Amino acid sequence: MSALHSPAPGLRIALLVLAALTLVPDTATMAAAGELPAISSRQRTEKKSFTDGEIVDGFLKTAFGAEYHLAGRVDRIRKFDGPVRVFAESDRTDRKAQLAKVVADIGKRVQHLDIAMIDTNEAANVRVKLVRDRDLFRTISSFYGAEKAREIRTSLDPQCLSGFRKNDNFEIEHSDVILTVDNGDFVFLDCAYEELLQSLGPINDTASVPWTMFNDNVSMGYFDVYDQHILNLLYDPRIKAGMTVAEVKAVLPAVLTDVRAWVKQVNDLKE
Repeated sequence: MSALHSPAPGLRIALLVLAALTLVPDTATMAAAGELPAISSRQRTEKKSFTDGEIVDGFLKTAFGAEYHLAGRVDRIRKFDGPVRVFAESDRTDRKAQLAKVVADIGKRVQHLDIAMIDTNEAANVRVKLVRDRDLFRTISSFYGAEKAREIRTSLDPQCLSGFRKNDNFEIEHSDVILTVDNGDFVFLDCAYEELLQSLGPINDTASVPWTMFNDNVSMGYFDVYDQHILNLLYDPRIKAGMTVAEVKAVLPAVLTDVRAWVKQVNDLKE
């Protein structure tokens, strides 16, 4: 005859906790996978079919200009010319895991963009600072100085922020992204996608395009089809840093044809 041996009380509690944990969904994975109700509801009603004119209009409005700029011309294409390596500065492993999934999703959906997370700050050209909401203004001040931080707070009142430094050829050399970690999963993901994508070049927000996350009145929480068109146009090799509006318009028809085919394929869109 064999007898079952009951575990000690402390071990029993530990086993119960372990069993409970195995039933709790990984919210970081869920959120980045689009399983938050606020995200899935938006995906169900998302507009995915656009005319050439609608796509070109949004691209020109976001790739040129700047919602807020400190110095330099904003009438040229700005983009990275080479691999993009992202470093996250934070002790919040859950948020870093979500951010890594966001970066991977962007890399999957933008054909000619080589983007990935990296473990060392020294080798990164995109630095993401993850902070508590109460520390946001102080962090912005440390990046841009107290006077500019006050201007940014007055004109933008941001929940998150991104900016980049470009060279004389309008190639982005380094981007900084500031995200808050304690405003909930949806806000974090919404900010992470928007600010990371804007740090790649399309930094001008516009209220006149209703389908883009680069509209302060629009919240997505994921990489929507319309903005995939914008980023794929920007990172096509035929669209080069430093191009003017006229130069871009000359090559856009051919580029747009290829971008449409790619976005359709990567999203498994029907006709």
